[in-house]
Amino acid sequence: MDIQKALLIHNEAAGSAMSMVGGAVSALAPVIPELVVMKTQAAGDGEKICRQRGEDVDAVFILGGDGTVHECINGLAQLHRPPVVGILPGGTCNDFARTLGIPIHVPEAAEALIHGDAVSLDLGMANNRIFTNFFGVGIITETSANIDPLLKGSLGKLSYFISTLQTIRAAEPFRYQLKTESTQIEDEAVMIYVSNGRSLGTSTLPFAKDSLTDGQFDVLIIREAGIPLLRELLARKPEGRWEPHNDSLKYFKASHIHLETEV
Repeated sequence: MDIQKALLIHNEAAGSAMSMVGGAVSALAPVIPELVVMKTQAAGDGEKICRQRGEDVDAVFILGGDGTVHECINGLAQLHRPPVVGILPGGTCNDFARTLGIPIHVPEAAEALIHGDAVSLDLGMANNRIFTNFFGVGIITETSANIDPLLKGSLGKLSYFISTLQTIRAAEPFRYQLKTESTQIEDEAVMIYVSNGRSLGTSTLPFAKDSLTDGQFDVLIIREAGIPLLRELLARKPEGRWEPHNDSLKYFKASHIHLETEV
């Protein structure tokens, strides 16, 4: 890619320490004549910076975790002429970067982005907000909310699994109505997961490798939570089209979804 001017946004709170920033700059600066480095100071800063500065550059490199990526993409999506986007994994799980096949080590990721080709990807929208990796209701959102910030800082991705186990034990079902272009369901569930990517908590989900370019979401509906179900969902290596073996799990693909819930 021919990039003359680029913006590097980093979020230290996501784990992207100065050593990561240095690794990114050392790879990007020699080939990009003008590289501006900006640090987010508070929630929402990534979106604001991208909205205000995005059209002034050829590319925006996002150094941070999935939350930072989410913020920045929502800022860039508002632009008439959005720049090319490159993701440099600097968070705890980096699930969207994993789906894209980007190397997890920042210098290697920067090199891959510099020498790679720009591609168009699917994005989702829910409640007027863009989502890159997934939209969820139920225990998936409760798991994120229950993470202890101190554990996240010291244990990293293990804190997500600890929170998941704690949340599963207290999972309560909710009523929902869901409609797609070909499906209509009214039932109870403990989780509804609408996925654009194919990685969750660093584990590869059993979705097709073209999940980011097929124009469809992978939809999971879980009626009852349990360790055996998690084992099937997270431990399986995807090969071909996935058909779940657990009766508590529904899976299908859809492009447009209308969802109403009691939560």
